[in-house]
Parts: sequence; structure tokens; C-alpha cells
Amino acid sequence: MEQRIIRLVAVGDELLAGHGDPRALGWFGRVLARTTSPETLVEPYQLAAPREGTEALAKRWLTEARPRFSDARENRVVIALSDADLDEELSTARSRLNLANMLDAASQASIKAMVVGPPPGLDADRNRRLAELSAAFADVASRRHHAYVDTFTPLQHHEQWRNDLAANDGAPGQAGYGLIAWLVLHRGWYQWLGMPEPAAG
Repeated sequence: MEQRIIRLVAVGDELLAGHGDPRALGWFGRVLARTTSPETLVEPYQLAAPREGTEALAKRWLTEARPRFSDARENRVVIALSDADLDEELSTARSRLNLANMLDAASQASIKAMVVGPPPGLDADRNRRLAELSAAFADVASRRHHAYVDTFTPLQHHEQWRNDLAANDGAPGQAGYGLIAWLVLHRGWYQWLGMPEPAAG
């Protein structure tokens, strides 16, 4: 039987790149390590840029991703969103539009997208604003029938997540990246790729 080959491009910020992870895997590397199947070969390409919000990401992602895709392969994109739109003081409507434009461009190019939402920080006021932004991102992805992984809600009050951020100057370390990876893997990753979920163990 001929092996399926998936070209998988991931775009996002320094969390996608795994900054601060002692194992240098980040959440994306951990997810890929659990994405193996004799029937399917996943060819990953990571395109991260520091502190990037949706405005810059919407402008660059397809130009940078397109050379990694192939007419002879199944093409997928992971859009890993950050909280940088809060620093850039973008309106929620503008953030929604930027993500919508990315997802529409993906659909037009027959690229299946998964959106991974921004995780929470330790600042309560910022988290209130981020909760609204995360919900908006989820709504945009849902309306366009693309997969969305909410990392904000399950991690906002998660003790291990908060302890990890506190120990690493507000950024995730090994434990934090492991938690994000778990959420991605258990919130539709294998279904999105059309791969069987590995047996627990």
C-alpha cells in the first residue's frame, strides 16, 4: 500500500519554537514525536517569528509556507496564535478579521488548518482580555469549519501551568510545553490528520 505523505507547516511565535524548553522540543516537537504511523509520513516545517501578532502573521504566512507545500502531497497548516495582539492594541474585530483572512486563504489553497489558541499568562487583567480574544479566535475557526484547540480555558487556573510560568519568568518550561502538547494531542489532532490515535501507554 502506498504511504500517505502529509506536508505540515506550522506558523506562530516563540512558543511554537519552544523557547525556554530545556529539552528544546516545545509543544510542537512533543506533538510530532507522538505522530507516527506506518501508513502515514508527516513532513513538518516550522516557521516561527518572535512576539508576532495576527497582523504580521496574516501578511507572511502563506508566502513563507507555500514553498514547503506540494501538489503531490496532502497539505496542512497549524496556526499557533499568541497574545501579542494585546500589546499591539488591535481591536478584537481586527484580530478576528486577520485570522479569518488566514483561514480563507488556506481554504482557497485546499490547505486544512488547525488553529491553536493562545495560552494564559499570570496577569489576571491581561487574562481577562485574552479570554475574550481566545473566544473570538475559536468562533472564527468554528464558523469556517477549521479545527481549534483552546489552550486558554483549561490552563488558566491549572496549578502546574501557573507554577511553571512562575518558575520561568512568565514563560513555559518543560512542564508547560508538555501541557500544551497534551491538549493539542487530545483535542482533535489525530482526527484532523486522519490518523489513528495511538493506544494509551
